[in-house]
Amino acid sequence: MSPTSEEAARAEAARIEPVLKRLWEAKDWDAERVRAELLGLGYRDEGAGGQDGRGTLSVRAHAPGDNPGASVALAVGDACVTAFLQSTNYQVKVNGRFLETGCFEPRGGH
Repeated sequence: MSPTSEEAARAEAARIEPVLKRLWEAKDWDAERVRAELLGLGYRDEGAGGQDGRGTLSVRAHAPGDNPGASVALAVGDACVTAFLQSTNYQVKVNGRFLETGCFEPRGGH
């Protein structure tokens, strides 16, 4: 990832983290609620297309049998903000894109 994209992604991670913290503290980790809260920050839903501007957001519910929660991916240039929110904890980090899956970490690791 380029230094410019990494810097921009870190700024977006700083905007996302307080939202996820608030939702986690409220025990509200439903994927649709997480998506609605983050779209309120001005991101575009992945269905809107494109990867420029403020970023394209994708939110997925965790698979049945996994810890209930949601995973978040935000494209920022050639960098990504990835996050999760679940009953036990939440996390926000910045990373590059994965060849196989874009911003989401491939199942089973990279």
